[in-house]
Amino acid sequence: MAKKKMTLGKYLRSLRDAAGLTLRAVEEKTGVSNAFLSQLESGKVKQPSPVALYKLAEAYGVTYGTLMEYAGYPVPDTPVDDVATNGPFHRLGRLTEQEEQFLLEYLTFLRSRSDKRRRGR
Repeated sequence: MAKKKMTLGKYLRSLRDAAGLTLRAVEEKTGVSNAFLSQLESGKVKQPSPVALYKLAEAYGVTYGTLMEYAGYPVPDTPVDDVATNGPFHRLGRLTEQEEQFLLEYLTFLRSRSDKRRRGR
């Protein structure tokens, strides 16, 4: 049985959640409208422009090539564009999509707990 790849929209949503950002905050950082971001995350837009992907990659701290690949664009196999060498988890080595998703979800959970503690003070 083939492994189903996470969609671009779900991946972008997980990145935004992990960063603790609203759609409006991402719009302010990137200049990409929050309405368009919402359509991306919901899957209504599947292949945004490379320019939009570049801006989002910068905002979320992921490689441009990673977002291009999720959007279905051809990406050359080069170690320079590899999350394992450039991303925050480089010491862990190459991560599977499932491992990366789990780490993003866990980071979102940790940040939400931290936010609740700060508000509770």
